[in-house]
Amino acid sequence: MTKQQFIERLRAKLNGLPKKDIDERIAFYIEIIDDKIEEGATEEDAVKQIGSVDEIAEQIIAETPISKIVKEKFKPNRSLQPWEIVLLILGFPLWFPLLISAFSVAISLYVVVWSLIISLWAVFISVMASALGGVVAGLIFVCTAQVSSGLFVLAGALVCAGLGVFAFFGCKYATQGVLALTKNAVVGLKNRLLHKENA
Repeated sequence: MTKQQFIERLRAKLNGLPKKDIDERIAFYIEIIDDKIEEGATEEDAVKQIGSVDEIAEQIIAETPISKIVKEKFKPNRSLQPWEIVLLILGFPLWFPLLISAFSVAISLYVVVWSLIISLWAVFISVMASALGGVVAGLIFVCTAQVSSGLFVLAGALVCAGLGVFAFFGCKYATQGVLALTKNAVVGLKNRLLHKENA
């Protein structure tokens, strides 16, 4: 792939982002390609060393704040007609509460998911605290000549410690899953907005 083909494909993939951002990214990759050519690489090799257009575009889109994409997507191409302004004002009692409700539901669902994650971590901390408390209590029982009670409490503490290890990995993977899901949802929303812009 030549430098020109690379630039054209990258520009097409980034269509929908603010023009200034696209120009900055394109200039950045042109400079990288030119540097590699100056170091002795052929144009095709220089482009190949950078990576695939799809991966680069995906990374750029992921790094671009969603507010920029939304602002670019909904930037008016023309001024509103008087009758459109009247319709917006008359429809305000209908569309504004619906918009607020949809936003509230989305935020509520996200908060519920994170509340579950926080609850899982709270269970982990409680189990580990029980294990630590059981060890201390078991040693106190053993030292005060209540050996059978002390051993029973120590056994319970070991069970809690084992459960705590499993709980830790469960909490860790659940947290990573929610973070990955959040990232994928944001990137998916950005791609959908850009796809609609291109359509």
